[in-house]
Amino acid sequence: EIVGSLLRKRRRTLATAESCTGGLLAKMITDIPGSSEWFRGGWIVYSNDLKRRELGVPAETLARHGAVSKPVALALAASALRKTGSDFALSTTGVAGPGGGTAGKPVGLVWIGMAQRVGGRLVTRAEEFRMAGDRSMVRDRAAKSALNMLRLALLQPRQGAGSAHRHSSMPNRVRS
Repeated sequence: EIVGSLLRKRRRTLATAESCTGGLLAKMITDIPGSSEWFRGGWIVYSNDLKRRELGVPAETLARHGAVSKPVALALAASALRKTGSDFALSTTGVAGPGGGTAGKPVGLVWIGMAQRVGGRLVTRAEEFRMAGDRSMVRDRAAKSALNMLRLALLQPRQGAGSAHRHSSMPNRVRS
Protein backbone atom coordinates (compact mmCIF):
# COMPACT_ATOMS: atom_id res chain seq x y z
CA GLU A 1 0.00 0.00 0.00
CA ILE A 2 2.95 2.33 0.60
CA VAL A 3 4.08 1.99 -3.02
CA GLY A 4 0.55 2.67 -4.24
CA SER A 5 0.26 5.73 -2.03
CA LEU A 6 3.61 7.08 -3.26
CA LEU A 7 2.71 6.48 -6.92
CA ARG A 8 -0.71 8.11 -6.47
CA LYS A 9 0.75 11.10 -4.61
CA ARG A 10 3.40 11.64 -7.30
CA ARG A 11 0.97 10.92 -10.15
CA ARG A 12 3.18 8.16 -11.52
CA THR A 13 2.28 4.86 -13.18
CA LEU A 14 3.70 1.36 -13.05
CA ALA A 15 3.92 -1.71 -15.30
CA THR A 16 5.38 -5.17 -14.72
CA ALA A 17 7.14 -7.93 -16.66
CA GLU A 18 7.34 -11.14 -14.64
CA SER A 19 8.99 -14.46 -15.17
CA CYS A 20 9.81 -16.29 -11.92
CA THR A 21 7.06 -14.58 -9.93
CA GLY A 22 4.46 -15.70 -12.47
CA GLY A 23 2.01 -12.84 -11.85
CA LEU A 24 2.45 -12.66 -8.07
CA LEU A 25 3.88 -9.13 -8.30
CA ALA A 26 0.86 -7.94 -10.30
CA LYS A 27 -1.44 -9.74 -7.84
CA MET A 28 0.15 -7.93 -4.89
CA ILE A 29 -0.27 -4.65 -6.73
CA THR A 30 -3.88 -5.23 -7.72
CA ASP A 31 -4.81 -6.43 -4.23
CA ILE A 32 -4.61 -2.75 -3.27
CA PRO A 33 -7.93 -0.94 -3.72
CA GLY A 34 -7.60 1.86 -6.26
CA SER A 35 -4.54 0.39 -7.97
CA SER A 36 -6.16 1.00 -11.36
CA GLU A 37 -5.26 4.68 -10.85
CA TRP A 38 -1.53 3.92 -11.15
CA PHE A 39 -1.04 0.31 -12.37
CA ARG A 40 -1.18 0.04 -16.15
CA GLY A 41 -0.73 -3.74 -16.39
CA GLY A 42 1.91 -6.29 -17.09
CA TRP A 43 3.14 -9.45 -18.72
CA ILE A 44 3.89 -12.93 -17.46
CA VAL A 45 6.66 -14.07 -19.80
CA TYR A 46 7.72 -17.41 -18.39
CA SER A 47 9.13 -18.85 -21.62
CA ASN A 48 12.03 -17.42 -23.57
CA ASP A 49 9.81 -17.42 -26.66
CA LEU A 50 7.37 -15.02 -24.99
CA LYS A 51 10.22 -12.87 -23.67
CA ARG A 52 11.30 -12.46 -27.31
CA ARG A 53 7.88 -12.16 -28.96
CA GLU A 54 5.98 -10.05 -26.45
CA LEU A 55 8.71 -7.87 -24.97
CA GLY A 56 11.41 -7.94 -27.63
CA VAL A 57 14.23 -9.43 -25.54
CA PRO A 58 16.89 -10.19 -28.17
CA ALA A 59 17.53 -13.89 -28.83
CA GLU A 60 21.26 -13.13 -28.64
CA THR A 61 20.86 -11.74 -25.10
CA LEU A 62 18.98 -14.84 -23.99
CA ALA A 63 21.53 -17.15 -25.64
CA ARG A 64 24.55 -15.32 -24.27
CA HIS A 65 23.39 -14.57 -20.71
CA GLY A 66 20.41 -16.87 -20.14
CA ALA A 67 16.93 -15.87 -18.99
CA VAL A 68 18.09 -15.42 -15.40
CA SER A 69 20.48 -12.53 -15.88
CA LYS A 70 20.96 -8.81 -15.45
CA PRO A 71 20.66 -8.04 -19.20
CA VAL A 72 17.33 -9.86 -19.41
CA ALA A 73 15.95 -8.17 -16.28
CA LEU A 74 16.93 -4.79 -17.75
CA ALA A 75 15.42 -5.59 -21.16
CA LEU A 76 12.14 -6.79 -19.64
CA ALA A 77 11.72 -3.67 -17.50
CA ALA A 78 12.66 -1.28 -20.31
CA SER A 79 10.28 -2.90 -22.76
CA ALA A 80 7.37 -2.95 -20.28
CA LEU A 81 7.93 0.75 -19.63
CA ARG A 82 8.06 1.63 -23.32
CA LYS A 83 5.07 -0.50 -24.32
CA THR A 84 2.79 0.88 -21.59
CA GLY A 85 4.04 4.46 -21.45
CA SER A 86 4.40 4.05 -17.70
CA ASP A 87 6.71 6.09 -15.51
CA PHE A 88 8.13 2.95 -13.82
CA ALA A 89 8.36 -0.73 -14.70
CA LEU A 90 9.52 -3.67 -12.61
CA SER A 91 10.74 -7.05 -13.88
CA THR A 92 11.56 -10.34 -12.21
CA THR A 93 13.54 -13.29 -13.53
CA GLY A 94 15.01 -16.06 -11.45
CA VAL A 95 15.21 -19.68 -10.37
CA ALA A 96 12.40 -20.32 -7.90
CA GLY A 97 13.12 -24.05 -7.53
CA PRO A 98 13.02 -26.66 -6.35
CA GLY A 99 14.69 -27.75 -9.60
CA GLY A 100 16.35 -25.84 -12.39
CA GLY A 101 19.31 -24.51 -10.44
CA THR A 102 22.92 -24.88 -11.54
CA ALA A 103 26.25 -24.06 -9.91
CA GLY A 104 26.29 -20.70 -11.68
CA LYS A 105 22.58 -20.00 -11.25
CA PRO A 106 21.41 -21.70 -8.07
CA VAL A 107 17.85 -22.02 -6.81
CA GLY A 108 16.98 -18.71 -5.17
CA LEU A 109 18.90 -16.53 -7.63
CA VAL A 110 16.64 -13.65 -8.71
CA TRP A 111 17.33 -10.58 -10.83
CA ILE A 112 14.96 -7.64 -10.36
CA GLY A 113 14.96 -4.93 -12.97
CA MET A 114 13.54 -1.45 -12.79
CA ALA A 115 13.06 1.08 -15.55
CA GLN A 116 11.95 4.65 -15.04
CA ARG A 117 11.59 7.89 -16.90
CA VAL A 118 13.89 10.60 -15.60
CA GLY A 119 13.85 13.95 -17.35
CA GLY A 120 12.41 12.44 -20.51
CA ARG A 121 14.96 9.63 -20.77
CA LEU A 122 14.84 5.95 -19.91
CA VAL A 123 16.98 4.85 -16.95
CA THR A 124 17.32 1.18 -16.00
CA ARG A 125 18.97 -0.76 -13.24
CA ALA A 126 18.93 -4.33 -11.99
CA GLU A 127 19.87 -5.94 -8.72
CA GLU A 128 20.75 -9.53 -7.92
CA PHE A 129 19.21 -11.31 -4.95
CA ARG A 130 19.77 -14.71 -3.36
CA MET A 131 16.48 -15.79 -1.83
CA ALA A 132 16.30 -18.55 0.75
CA GLY A 133 13.35 -20.88 1.14
CA ASP A 134 11.08 -23.06 -0.92
CA ARG A 135 9.53 -22.09 -4.27
CA SER A 136 6.67 -20.17 -2.70
CA MET A 137 9.00 -18.24 -0.42
CA VAL A 138 11.40 -17.36 -3.24
CA ARG A 139 8.55 -16.04 -5.37
CA ASP A 140 7.02 -14.09 -2.48
CA ARG A 141 10.35 -12.57 -1.47
CA ALA A 142 11.14 -11.67 -5.08
CA ALA A 143 7.83 -9.85 -5.54
CA LYS A 144 8.20 -8.01 -2.23
CA SER A 145 11.82 -7.10 -3.03
CA ALA A 146 10.71 -5.63 -6.36
CA LEU A 147 8.11 -3.48 -4.59
CA ASN A 148 10.71 -2.41 -2.04
CA MET A 149 13.12 -1.46 -4.83
CA LEU A 150 10.43 0.79 -6.28
CA ARG A 151 9.54 2.20 -2.85
CA LEU A 152 13.15 3.20 -2.25
CA ALA A 153 13.35 4.86 -5.68
CA LEU A 154 10.14 6.78 -5.04
CA LEU A 155 11.44 8.05 -1.71
CA GLN A 156 14.54 9.55 -3.32
CA PRO A 157 14.49 13.12 -4.63
CA ARG A 158 13.15 13.27 -8.18
CA GLN A 159 11.88 9.66 -7.94
CA GLY A 160 15.33 8.11 -7.62
CA ALA A 161 17.06 9.94 -10.42
CA GLY A 162 20.52 8.59 -10.86
CA SER A 163 21.52 7.74 -7.33
CA ALA A 164 24.70 5.69 -7.39
CA HIS A 165 24.44 4.83 -3.72
CA ARG A 166 21.96 2.15 -2.82
CA HIS A 167 21.58 1.09 0.78
CA SER A 168 19.64 -1.92 1.91
CA SER A 169 18.57 -3.55 5.10
CA MET A 170 18.02 -6.73 3.12
CA PRO A 171 20.86 -9.20 3.79
CA ASN A 172 20.13 -11.27 0.68
CA ARG A 173 21.06 -8.56 -1.80
CA VAL A 174 24.14 -9.02 -3.95
CA ARG A 175 25.55 -5.82 -5.38
CA SER A 176 26.34 -5.80 -9.07
